[in-house]
Amino acid sequence: MFHILVVEDDHALNKLICRVLAKNGYEATAAFDGEEALAMLDETYIDLIITDLMMPRMDGYDLTKELRESGYQLPILVVTAKDTFPDKLKGFKLGIDDYMVKPIDVNELLLRVEALLRRAKIIFEKKLEFDHVCLDYINLTVTIDDNSQVLPQKEFQLLYKLLSFPNHTFTRQQIMDELWGYDSETDIRTVDVHINRLRDRFREIPYFQIQTVRGLGYKGMIEK
Repeated sequence: MFHILVVEDDHALNKLICRVLAKNGYEATAAFDGEEALAMLDETYIDLIITDLMMPRMDGYDLTKELRESGYQLPILVVTAKDTFPDKLKGFKLGIDDYMVKPIDVNELLLRVEALLRRAKIIFEKKLEFDHVCLDYINLTVTIDDNSQVLPQKEFQLLYKLLSFPNHTFTRQQIMDELWGYDSETDIRTVDVHINRLRDRFREIPYFQIQTVRGLGYKGMIEK
C-alpha cells in the first residue's frame, strides 16, 4: 500500500483529502505545516507528498526546497489557491512534480496521484509492468506471457516511453530530442522507421498498440 503524506493547514480539507485517499486504497497521514511533515519523514517512509503552499512555520516552497536539497526524490503534488504563473514557476523550479489550484476535484486529484506514483515506480525500478507484459529497461527486454526478447536500444527506449505514458501524444520532434539528442543530425523520419519496426515486431500482440495521431505524432495504447 502506498503511503501519502498530506500537508495542509486547513484541517477540514486535510481530513477530506485523507479520507478520499484512504477510501481508494492509500494509507494517508496528515501534517499541518512543513516542519511537522519533515519530522514525520524522519520516522516514516512516504511514497508521495500532497502539500499546500501557504502554511505557518514552514510553507510548501520551503518544504520542497528542503526535501530536494536533502536528496528526497519522492513525488510532490502541490494543492494551493495560488494560481499565477510566477507561483507555478517558482514551485516547479524548486522541484515539485505537479500543481493543482483550489478548489480541487478529488477525482482529478486521484488521477494525478496515480500518475505520479506510476512514474516514480518506473524511474526507480526501471521496469514497466502491466497485464501480460513487462519492459525491463536495464536489460532492454520485453517479456510477454513469459516469452522474452531483447530489442535494439532505440526501439526499446521508444516503446518504453510511449507505454510509460499511455494515451499521451508525443510529437516526432519530442521523441527525436529525447532519444537522439537535441543536436542530432539524424533525419526525423528515423522515428517513423522505428515505429514501423515496433509495429511489425508486435503486430500479433493484443496487449498494447502504437497509434498514429494524424498531424502530431504517436501515442501508446494499453489494452484493458
